[in-house]
Amino acid sequence: MNTNRVHRLRRRPEGELQPGDLELVEEPVPEPADGEALVRVLWLSLDPTNRIWMSEVRGYMPPVPIDDVMRGLGIGEVVASSNPELPVGALVTGFTGWQDYLLVDDAAALTVLPDPLPGPLEAFLGALGHTGITAWLGIELFGRPTEGETVVVSCAAGAVGSVAGQLAKLRGARVVGIAGGPEKCAHVVDDLGFDACVDHRSPNWRAELDAATPDLIDVDFENVGGPIMDHILGRLTIGARVALCGMISQYNGDDAPERLDGLVNVSQLIMQRATMTGFLVLDHADRFGEAIGALAQHLAEGRLRYDETIVDGLENAPDALGQLFDGSNTGKLLIRVAERTREAAPA
Repeated sequence: MNTNRVHRLRRRPEGELQPGDLELVEEPVPEPADGEALVRVLWLSLDPTNRIWMSEVRGYMPPVPIDDVMRGLGIGEVVASSNPELPVGALVTGFTGWQDYLLVDDAAALTVLPDPLPGPLEAFLGALGHTGITAWLGIELFGRPTEGETVVVSCAAGAVGSVAGQLAKLRGARVVGIAGGPEKCAHVVDDLGFDACVDHRSPNWRAELDAATPDLIDVDFENVGGPIMDHILGRLTIGARVALCGMISQYNGDDAPERLDGLVNVSQLIMQRATMTGFLVLDHADRFGEAIGALAQHLAEGRLRYDETIVDGLENAPDALGQLFDGSNTGKLLIRVAERTREAAPA
């Protein structure tokens, strides 16, 4: 507990993250003063938005300043404290950053997890955390599929899409996923219970998506953007809803022409009297309890499953982030930073 490893942003990436964009440095572990608590990071969430935060794109949060700790969501354990709201041994989640230790002077900056936990600890960064809540919000508040409607979910094998599709199925919808590769598509159908899945790497994916949606598309849970989204817009029904969760095809700043094509079919929002709503999980904190309760119940009753891709070691976070963009992960991508301390010493 003498060294705090910290990933600091040294320059803004151009395209894919490169060595030198982030630097892993060793710094002294901060000592908590009166009213402060020291948190040991146990789990780190890797999300497409990490790449947005590295850039200067206009986003929902300011870019990470150069030389600052890389922003990231995580779960940690309080290992020293003089703050009664953050007792030693408490498990907390929030913006921990890409580092081993976090000094907290405001208990409101983190959420203390319940004891006992209604699921595995790491699930609070996935199916019971911000990704699961995002899926719930997109389906329950914005997509609102009804029985018999057709729902299309892109990134269907990812952390958000996999949960969103299952929630749509629980509402009685017919759900078509889009994923990369035959193995992922088989997983989406056979294990997650989607009705069909289209491989976006297939040269005939457009025709295959058309065949999988013969009655057109009532709800699009959109995670990708680009030509996939454009084709979906061309197949919307009257009154369709597009829940715009992400556009991961653009986050790496890649200037490949197929990723920068305009939305030719966006006029179909007018023709079909459809709606497109962009949403962020951070705007709906008042619904978090409801969402987590519903997700936990689905998990307990065996009606919801989730996948995780776990990479060990904080030092591997930059390389692991690339899995989100090349599609090599399945489900939630996590970094296991440290094991929980069972017998925490008093501060």
